[in-house]
Amino acid sequence: MNAAIVTVGDELLVGDTENTNATWLCARLADRGVTVRRVSVVPDDVGEIAQVVNEHHAAYDAVIVTGGLGPTHDDVTMEAVAAAFGRTVEANEEAATWLASHGYSGEDLDEGTTHLPSGCRPLPNEAGVAPGAVVESAYVLPGVPAEMRAMFERIADEFEGTRTHTVVVEVAEPESALLDRFETLRDRFDVRVGSYPGERVRVKLSATEATEAERAAEWLRDRSDAVV
Repeated sequence: MNAAIVTVGDELLVGDTENTNATWLCARLADRGVTVRRVSVVPDDVGEIAQVVNEHHAAYDAVIVTGGLGPTHDDVTMEAVAAAFGRTVEANEEAATWLASHGYSGEDLDEGTTHLPSGCRPLPNEAGVAPGAVVESAYVLPGVPAEMRAMFERIADEFEGTRTHTVVVEVAEPESALLDRFETLRDRFDVRVGSYPGERVRVKLSATEATEAERAAEWLRDRSDAVV
């Protein structure tokens, strides 16, 4: 299963807000064996959001969109996602009923709170108010991290791929000195090799079989200045 993540918000593009939603979603999807192929950041603009969602929907199995839900003038994500699929935005009775059952009357809600793309599946917001939605293979979640995470957990089982097993080996050598060993690892073992330099080089070995990842890790430890 391949997926794309679209994070919406002017504040992300000017650096006012750290994009923790994308990082968290990438980790959770990877845990479930889903390959994230794209992470896009777009402004609060209907046309740009719709264009990116449309492109990613055509290319990947699922698109997760976060941010831009709510009553303020720059919360345009639902309108944009509806436009991406040629739909209108309309009052959603199921979303309104769920909110009413949780103590929110029409008087308590800002106008448009329960307006969602026509024909969508609404997603309850157990950590907030504004509902999310599923439109075909696009999942629209809130931007507030606590709300986004709670809503994702409700639908997590809908994201499933080939799970991988990962072993990380820290090596106290320059990355450039390890290149030949990386090539040998790829030739000898059925693993993906990731290399992340820092104070030490973190070598990430991933495989569909745990034993294969462990075998590759043991081989590297025996042939490098690995930190135990």
